[in-house]
Amino acid sequence: MSGEIVPEVDFTDAHTIRLISTAYIDEPALAPLADDAADLAILEDLEAQTSPRRSKTMPLPVGLATDELLSERAGYGWTYVNAAFCYTRPTGNRFNGPDRGAWYAGWGADAAETTQAEIAFHLTRELEATGVFDNATAYRELIAGFTTRFHDLTGYDDPSVFDSDPAIGYPAGQALARRLFEVGGRGVLYPSVRREGGQCLAAFHPHSVQNVRQGETWLFTWSGRPEPAITPTAGATVAQVSK
Repeated sequence: MSGEIVPEVDFTDAHTIRLISTAYIDEPALAPLADDAADLAILEDLEAQTSPRRSKTMPLPVGLATDELLSERAGYGWTYVNAAFCYTRPTGNRFNGPDRGAWYAGWGADAAETTQAEIAFHLTRELEATGVFDNATAYRELIAGFTTRFHDLTGYDDPSVFDSDPAIGYPAGQALARRLFEVGGRGVLYPSVRREGGQCLAAFHPHSVQNVRQGETWLFTWSGRPEPAITPTAGATVAQVSK
């Protein structure tokens, strides 16, 4: 397969998983007042009319237009989706540069394990920089659905795109993503670099991310070793409220 030819496929998955630190999760404080998800949405809409947090403007990278961002009409999780595209790293990530972000997630039957492996790798790298493997961080699942077309990188013939070293893999992946984005690509499906057999996606546009809800919470604990213990923790979620 030529490195310039990447097949585009129909992709539908209602249960992709992204992990974010619980420090950035807005707990559903109004949940006890709601009987179901519809009631909760009405209460959150009323709360938003006087909430500075809900009206706060996010930073806009040079490669992202204001009209690409989601509004409250998109439903629960719209601020989390926008944040993924607005807050970028100076070096970017595997399939996005510093000029605009992307929504990364694991998909498939073992999506939870794949996203855990991805997060564990990056947090461990940060701890390696300090030389101290003593840390506990909780992450919450953000579950999202997709019905779209993505470029499928299965079998892609440039191994540098999947290099485990970010100094090699990120520039190669960003260059490929830039070419796909410029011809109207909506995102990519690709094999996880951090977990053999795992499957990941990177969505290039906020509006592709649908039906966001919260899932399980996981505690990553490092106790003197570079391999963390990953354990589930208790706690109510929006997913549970909507049942």
